[in-house]
Amino acid sequence: MPVVESRVTVPLPVEAAFAVSQTTGEVRLRWDPFIRRQHFLDGALAPAKGVRTLTVHRLGFRMVSEYVSYAPPTNVGMKMVRGTWFFERLGGGWRFAPVAGDPGSTVATWRYNFACRPRWLAPLAERVGWSCSSATSTGASPATRGGARTRSSSTPSRTGGTAEPETTPVRA
Repeated sequence: MPVVESRVTVPLPVEAAFAVSQTTGEVRLRWDPFIRRQHFLDGALAPAKGVRTLTVHRLGFRMVSEYVSYAPPTNVGMKMVRGTWFFERLGGGWRFAPVAGDPGSTVATWRYNFACRPRWLAPLAERVGWSCSSATSTGASPATRGGARTRSSSTPSRTGGTAEPETTPVRA
């Protein structure tokens, strides 16, 4: 299953970076170029393990996802419950860690894994998705959309090399 990882350093403390990352509605639209809209389902008012969300991609694709973990301010995980026709599976995790020596900055890491369908098309579709990840991954942060200064970092790939820019496809 392909794995895509994106990492960025933002000039915010961990608690603030995590809090902004979990926003929905108008606040989310200000920093997340991936979505057109997102909201909680089933009467939920806040993120928590087991809470489901509806996300509509900027191109109109729809997905219902569920929080499988929620541990402020360091990490959150999700899985797709129902989605568009070409994803068989999709899961992801977001991690937030303080920058060593700079408590006012955070390294935010997004990591997604996915499998495509139909099965006969999956090898090609997954390779295309892996190769195009820099164009389709959010790769955004609460600070980058507002014009704040960020520092990108190299991300080691499973092949032992490093890759730039911030979004790195990693072969699983």
